[in-house]
Parts: sequence; C-alpha cells; structure tokens
Amino acid sequence: MAALAGSHQIHHMHSTPIQMRFADTDALGHINNVSYIAYAETGRLAFLKALGGAVRSLILAHVAVDFRKQVVFGEDVVIETWVEKIGATSVTLLQRIMANDILAADIRSVVVSFDYAAQRAQPWSDEARAALGAYLVKSGTSD
Repeated sequence: MAALAGSHQIHHMHSTPIQMRFADTDALGHINNVSYIAYAETGRLAFLKALGGAVRSLILAHVAVDFRKQVVFGEDVVIETWVEKIGATSVTLLQRIMANDILAADIRSVVVSFDYAAQRAQPWSDEARAALGAYLVKSGTSD
C-alpha cells in the first residue's frame, strides 16, 4: 500500500485523539503492532458514530496496515480517517496514525453495510451514501 499523503487531496477528514495505555506497549516500550489495529478501530468507530444514524449495521471485511514509525509510550497519538471509495455495499476507509504529528502508520479498511438478519451485504441508503461522500478524497495531485 502506498503512503496516503501526497497522492490524495483530503478535503474533509475526521480526527480521533487516542488515550494510550501502558498495556499497549511491548517489552521495549514501543506500542505493540496489535495496538495499531485497535487504535484504527477506535478511530473508525468514532468516525462512523460522527456520521450519525445514516451509517449503521456494519461488518469489517478487510484491514491492512503499513507501519511507518515506531511509537513509544507517552507520544500524542491521533487517528485521521476519511473515505477512499464508496461501493454499492461497502466503503473503503483510509486512516493515518499520527504520533507527535509524524506519520506512524497508513491503514486501509473495507467496511460492508450488512443485514445481520439475512446474513448478507445490503446496499447503502441515499442518506448513508451522502454522509460518507462528505469525507470522500479526490485522487491525484492537481485539480
């Protein structure tokens, strides 16, 4: 996965500060790789909650992380979240984990609108598509 910065124009982004826990660290005092995934989940859930009732009944289908920098206990960590692509039943989210304002990880996840009763994907409503669309990035470096 290529670095997210520079290849996308981010017009609207959601930001979530993370409360780091000592338990997130490994024996060397670095934040454990698994914690990056948990931080991404926290940011993803905060982002989806901020969209209100338009986006609900979801299931995570895919997540990928590119680690860019070690993070140590005590650094200020923020998760930035926006939308790369809106499909018929899924949305691809891009996230950056920033530690002390330095890129620590790029994350790409696919979340599916899911009907749990029928156990199948369901199309986005117009309301959900509009809410997600407000955070859609534009690819390329020029307008």
